Amino acid sequence: MRGFGAKELLECYARGVFPMAEDRDDPRVFLLDPDERGVIALDRFHVPRSLAKVVRRDVFHVTIDRCFDTVVDQCAAPAKGRESTWINDPIRHLYGELHAEGHAHSLECWHDGKLAGGLYGVTLGGAFFGESMFSRRTDASKVALVHLVARLKAGGYTLLDTQFITGHLERFGAETITRNAYHRLLRAALKGDGDFFAMPEGLSGAQLLQSITQTS
Repeated sequence: MRGFGAKELLECYARGVFPMAEDRDDPRVFLLDPDERGVIALDRFHVPRSLAKVVRRDVFHVTIDRCFDTVVDQCAAPAKGRESTWINDPIRHLYGELHAEGHAHSLECWHDGKLAGGLYGVTLGGAFFGESMFSRRTDASKVALVHLVARLKAGGYTLLDTQFITGHLERFGAETITRNAYHRLLRAALKGDGDFFAMPEGLSGAQLLQSITQTS
């Protein structure tokens, strides 16, 4: 996509469009605006009780933007049950540009000093576009998601876009909405001014869960 950089990609997000590739080895990039979209309502985010125990015990040390490129690489890497991914080299470079400009962030979960999981996404106005997550240890990506939602709520965000819905995300209250409904939410969110760093790094899991009350 010659001449397509961070500025153009942000403009796509503002229109409700996001990039994907057929495969990590395919150099082509496609722009998608699907008929249905996955979102998580931040005020209805649901933490399963068993996961809340893991968060409260601080099994993982969670950091912000400690190793963004590594998180993207891990999300792009094959894993059990996910032998192929949509993150190719052009997409990795685009998100690297967004990160350098402060529009893309990562959350990392560490265990015994090793990177155990994480996620990354794009921030624009009051919207956060979750791109991908990975886990090398049980519950690591789930804990990263809990920390992300607490951070978004603290920062005044109003939209968490998951793009598509998986069984994994449904457990947290993710739902599918129509394209038109999504675009309405997006327009409202873009009028906001989310602060990704409103919540200080290093809060305990118990402190985070105080702002996320729905458990079962």
